[in-house]
Amino acid sequence: MERLFIKSKQKTQETSLTFTRYLLDELDEKDRISIIKGARGTGKTTLLLQYAKKYASKFSNILYVSLDDIYFMANSLYDLAEEFYKNNGQLLLLDEVHKYPNWSRELKLIYDDFPHLKLLVTSSSLLEIYKAESDLSRRTVSYHLKELSFREFLFFEKKLQYTALSLEEILKEHENRALEMINDFKPVYEFNKYVNSGMYPYYWDHKAKFHEQLRKTIHLTLEIDLPSIKNIDYTHIIKLKKLLYAISTSAPFVPNISKLSERTCISRKAIIKALNYLERGRLITLLNKANKGISSLSKPDKIFMNNPNLQFAIGENNINTGAVRESFFVNQLNGLHKIHVAEKGDFLVDEKYIFEIGGKNKTKYQIKNIPNSYIVRDDYENGVNNIIPLWLFGFLY
Repeated sequence: MERLFIKSKQKTQETSLTFTRYLLDELDEKDRISIIKGARGTGKTTLLLQYAKKYASKFSNILYVSLDDIYFMANSLYDLAEEFYKNNGQLLLLDEVHKYPNWSRELKLIYDDFPHLKLLVTSSSLLEIYKAESDLSRRTVSYHLKELSFREFLFFEKKLQYTALSLEEILKEHENRALEMINDFKPVYEFNKYVNSGMYPYYWDHKAKFHEQLRKTIHLTLEIDLPSIKNIDYTHIIKLKKLLYAISTSAPFVPNISKLSERTCISRKAIIKALNYLERGRLITLLNKANKGISSLSKPDKIFMNNPNLQFAIGENNINTGAVRESFFVNQLNGLHKIHVAEKGDFLVDEKYIFEIGGKNKTKYQIKNIPNSYIVRDDYENGVNNIIPLWLFGFLY
């Protein structure tokens, strides 16, 4: 266990607080067990280490450990927590909990037996925490770490610091907000870089080969993370890759289950389940109309890549511009607001606002005379009235 402490201190000391993700300030110190879910590459490990560094003065004894460490080949997670607790352990940071068998049962026991121990845990976004064999729903608070926002990207790329904007601020004050910023940077130019290859923190370490690195991340999600959580064989993984490519190279995708089945060699019965796997892996997003019942067995009304970076990495030169615009918009609002496919226009947000997404030629025709409706254009530096530049929605978090 001494080796784990040495490794933990070394990693924490090497971690910088110069740039932190939005979620660091949202984690409630009072939560006994917090679980941070998120896609590979979004910065969950760094977030844990930054939390340790930020709160080093509050917790006198902190231990970070990855659950795929060889220590757990001969020791249990419960035994680690017990020994740590006996030695005045206060904050236990557990990385990649989904890689540890029976994680939910042992977390429950740790929670019940060590009442003064705080746990901060990361897991794959594929993990269905509340369907685990032990009931953790009353004991844990779950957070989701999203991909980098455009606001965060600008700090990384240009060292520009801005506060996040609420949706209402963007709708009501977008003209002034945009004018305040466009003297600092070229919004359209920077935004185009961002949607191509700026939504994952490791971009800055792999600029020249970012898309190659992102493709590796996709393969690891499908070939390592998914089989570790679901009983899926390799043949099915290959079919999921075909399905992902079909979606990435299409226009904003209205699924035809028969054609998808034929193209990917996945049975009609298995297609919906496959789509749900890809969504939980944060590779795609499924949207329905507001009046449609939510069911894991129902066909979605539209399918989007989870974010534009995935489109450029998978589709390469076969990119649909409209799909890029819409997947960005959905990505930034998803999880923060209720978003549905609209009957008129493209999206219905919070069952109140209608948005039509497009380029410079997008008109108000489709949403004419609809209250609370907005045109969102991707080639505008600043808007006017109910025409809003697309890039400004990258300031929601």
